[in-house]
Amino acid sequence: MIFLDTSAIYAMADRADPHHELALERFLALIDAGEDILTHNYILVESLALLQSRLGRPAALKFARDARAFIVEWVDQRTHDEAVRHLARSGDHRVSLVDQVSFVIMQRHGVATALAFDLDIEKAGFRLFTGRW
Repeated sequence: MIFLDTSAIYAMADRADPHHELALERFLALIDAGEDILTHNYILVESLALLQSRLGRPAALKFARDARAFIVEWVDQRTHDEAVRHLARSGDHRVSLVDQVSFVIMQRHGVATALAFDLDIEKAGFRLFTGRW
């Protein structure tokens, strides 16, 4: 199982993104390997908002339909509260609540690797998927 982050979602959708080709290549490698893809609903909301604001409503709606193929963990109160506690203790002001939720969910599921281009994921102790196992 691998975690899917907004940074990779956006890179796949925007042909002008510098990571576009790499994101598609890595995503297709995961699909070809039959890898389960995990994300959470805060990522879905963040990604939909970003796609709609930068690429338009059709891109956001396409992603909303495509996201049905992922394993989506719906953030409950316990997960939200735990992420808020981590956010309050974090010394890095660039790490968002959405990032903290991602870290909590990855830890709970034992997921060590993310398809992402956000270096904060590595700083939190997880691996970025490079296309190779």
